[in-house]
Amino acid sequence: MTMTVHDRSRAISTFRFLSVWMMETIAGWTPITPEMDVKVMFGRHIWDYAQIADALGKRTFELRKPEQHSTAPGPAYLDFLHTVRSEATTAARIGAFYEGLLPGLIARYRAYVAATDPVLDEPSVVIIDRILRDLERHRQEANSLCEALKLAPAKPGFASREAAIGEFIVAKADA
Repeated sequence: MTMTVHDRSRAISTFRFLSVWMMETIAGWTPITPEMDVKVMFGRHIWDYAQIADALGKRTFELRKPEQHSTAPGPAYLDFLHTVRSEATTAARIGAFYEGLLPGLIARYRAYVAATDPVLDEPSVVIIDRILRDLERHRQEANSLCEALKLAPAKPGFASREAAIGEFIVAKADA
């Protein structure tokens, strides 16, 4: 079944919500993170998430929503995000964010690209291709930094919890 403009706008605005959430979460962690190398990485990633949110926000306008429109994901996904944000140590934060959240988000972006019409929705596909490269780079940078700083590996369960949520885009008549 072909996605409608409404379906695409709802998905893109949910991805935008997540990009803003990611930017705000890392920005909140930065001043309380003791490791300078991690602060630097977080700073670069904050900037990337701001750029991602802006690109997605401009796309929402092209998909007949207000510019920079965001739609929150479903309650199960919001609960998952709250759990990620509540991690207290540097290693736990990096693990929850980069090994728990990002792999699932990457899979969700890829599923969107697979489900959309590559001609009708080419602007979204182009934006998402850039986002995917950034997210993969972020994971690699976080993994390398954890190895260099000898931070404990990710706590198991975050990635499987994210994957178990299933659909995270809220189906509303006017989202």
